[in-house]
Amino acid sequence: DEPEWSRKIKVDHALARQLWATGNHDARMLATMVADPHALTASELDQWVRQVDNYILADSFSALVARSPQATSRIDRWTRSKREFERRCGFGIIACALKDGITIFPALLDAAINQIEREIHSSANRAREGMNHALIAIGSYREDLFDRALNTATRIGKVEVDQGESGCKDVDAVDAIQKSRTRGKKTTRKSRKSS
Repeated sequence: DEPEWSRKIKVDHALARQLWATGNHDARMLATMVADPHALTASELDQWVRQVDNYILADSFSALVARSPQATSRIDRWTRSKREFERRCGFGIIACALKDGITIFPALLDAAINQIEREIHSSANRAREGMNHALIAIGSYREDLFDRALNTATRIGKVEVDQGESGCKDVDAVDAIQKSRTRGKKTTRKSRKSS
């Protein structure tokens, strides 16, 4: 069910800008939910991503940018960033876009897989986690890249993330990618039965 506030506010980019400008975490989370992804300017995107300072906001911001016409250019730029949360946002866009059925150029995914294998263990904590999520999404939502993502995850091995006091656990990419194929087969069987 859609939250009550969401039914009342809908998309309001002017409000999103005001909320973001407060610097308050909760206000910025709300900003990512009411912002118009098509109204975001390049300078606004780059300014906002530099102000993302935690993984929860990074993931919500990534979901917004994934629906933006500028998603591709931001993947290319932000995945190469040395800033922890900016890099997480770049890989987060990949994960969010694939989950929502948004097309990403194969060359970008190819480059992302190569970069993840090369740099995941030397990347900052929450960026490393975002890279792991992106690899899982590639293997889970792109049938043509399932084997490549799975083989890459196997070579990478365990990705350890300091979860702090969150109570969250590290996600095993190999296990998650393999389970996605099982879920996909179950979904296909169910849809065949209902047709």
